[in-house]
Amino acid sequence: MEIRLLKKGYKNNEQFYQDFLEDKIHGNEDYFTNEVVTIADAPDFPIYMGRGSEEEKMQAFRLAFEVIASSYIHTDRDLHLEEIFWHSLLVTKKREFILENYPVVKTDMKQFENIVIKTFDWENYIYKCVLVAEYIEDLIEDTEEKKHYYNLVLKNLDIYNYIIKYAIFRNGEFLIKILTIIDDLQISHIMKEKIKGRPDLGKDERYGRRVIFELNKKYPVIMSPLLDIETLKQEVLQALSIYYDVSNIVDGVTVSNY
Repeated sequence: MEIRLLKKGYKNNEQFYQDFLEDKIHGNEDYFTNEVVTIADAPDFPIYMGRGSEEEKMQAFRLAFEVIASSYIHTDRDLHLEEIFWHSLLVTKKREFILENYPVVKTDMKQFENIVIKTFDWENYIYKCVLVAEYIEDLIEDTEEKKHYYNLVLKNLDIYNYIIKYAIFRNGEFLIKILTIIDDLQISHIMKEKIKGRPDLGKDERYGRRVIFELNKKYPVIMSPLLDIETLKQEVLQALSIYYDVSNIVDGVTVSNY
């Protein structure tokens, strides 16, 4: 499949939005560069998980992980992590899919910008799914173990979002270690819980977010992404202990010093 890449200038562009709705983008050379990329296949998958029930969101994530893992991450990494590639693909090849599955874009330009041409960073659902698929498929070989880690990501989406927010933590080995530690210690419910009685931290601070914040604050004195899993576990517990009583968390580690 050949995909022509868009020129800059399509964002915050009402005419571009109208041309998308009226299926006129293909016929307008002004929107495109001369660059064309070729990929083997471009199957449909959920591109936005900001609406629906929790179960519907989880099902959408699972399908996105599956499709991206079996197709898109086999392209060059510079391509599947490139914003222009995804926006070009969506507006030129996925128009019918988008209008059918996300009809709100038909009447709201802001929703079009949020769902279709959103900045490709840690807040973008496609970006989140691409990184998860890439990390797990690269590092885990066993099929059942892959399923286990995909489920751990879904169980810990809030902390996953905060991990990929920081560039220093944006690597597969660190993510797998953190998920393993949370699973081993059985603290997923704690990490996603809101911190009470600390208005100084903000309205929606959670224990997991503060753990990642504390690990980031120590960098580069303590380079968390490079630590072995047992040392990292101690750092996680120490960071958590600043906000939560960890004395009841027992997993063969010493917590009495926190």
